[in-house]
Amino acid sequence: GKHTVNLDNKVADVTVKPFTLEMGIRFELHVTISGKKINISEIPELLIPEDWIKDKLELNFYKSEQGGGGEVENVNYDKQSRTAVITFLRPG
Repeated sequence: GKHTVNLDNKVADVTVKPFTLEMGIRFELHVTISGKKINISEIPELLIPEDWIKDKLELNFYKSEQGGGGEVENVNYDKQSRTAVITFLRPG
């Protein structure tokens, strides 16, 4: 439908149109668990910024019941070797 929006004493007519959202990226990780750290290997090369990959890894393991997750202290990601080490605040 068509809508009118007032912005700083100006009026803008806007039309709402449906669009398709792209699906998220799924990938498989190989994990080794040891005390406060999880070693991850074979991280696929993704066309997204390194910070986003680190965020995805942190969110995946933060308070995760599977794989001994918990509150994440640090994510050390190495793009060249396609590995990461996630360090938790407390042993899982």
